[in-house]
Amino acid sequence: MNKNDLIESIADSAQISKSLAARGLDGLLSTLRAAMLSGKQVRLLGFGSFSVVERAPRTGRNPKTGEVVPIPPRRVVRFRPGKELLMKFE
Repeated sequence: MNKNDLIESIADSAQISKSLAARGLDGLLSTLRAAMLSGKQVRLLGFGSFSVVERAPRTGRNPKTGEVVPIPPRRVVRFRPGKELLMKFE
């Protein structure tokens, strides 16, 4: 499912126009982005939580040359599904 499919699905289920659904989705995404960039955790009950975690520095290997390459620390987004979402896959 891509963004357009998601907008269409939101519009159908909420019985609103596609442009209104697109504005709502864009607002949600920008709010999530801003919260995570400021280091906050976002919890959506019944769905899951998004958080930003720090990956430790490590060493990797260039597959072409075999040379050891240092990989610097970086911040990444982690998603942990909620119980209700997990139970749907069991």
